[in-house]
Amino acid sequence: MLSGKQKRFLRSEAHHLSPIYQVGKNGVSETMCKDISDALEKRELLKVQVLQNCADTPKDVAGELAEGTKAEVVQVIGKVIVLYKQATEKENRQIKLP
Repeated sequence: MLSGKQKRFLRSEAHHLSPIYQVGKNGVSETMCKDISDALEKRELLKVQVLQNCADTPKDVAGELAEGTKAEVVQVIGKVIVLYKQATEKENRQIKLP
């Protein structure tokens, strides 16, 4: 689990990022979770956009993505979700948590 201080730090790091994945009317799939998990291994921190036509709420989508990718939900703001997962490969680790 991330502490409040760590979440604040990650929110500031994610501020400049653009969403690289979108969740639409089909919701969260296994394929999407695998793709996001692979991206998290390389980037550690990313944003996901929940589209207007998605039947689930952004909080529900965030929960499903966190469970499917074993990542931490840093923030859900509006229809944007920020996810963090520490890279398992040492050379991929870019973010040092406080």
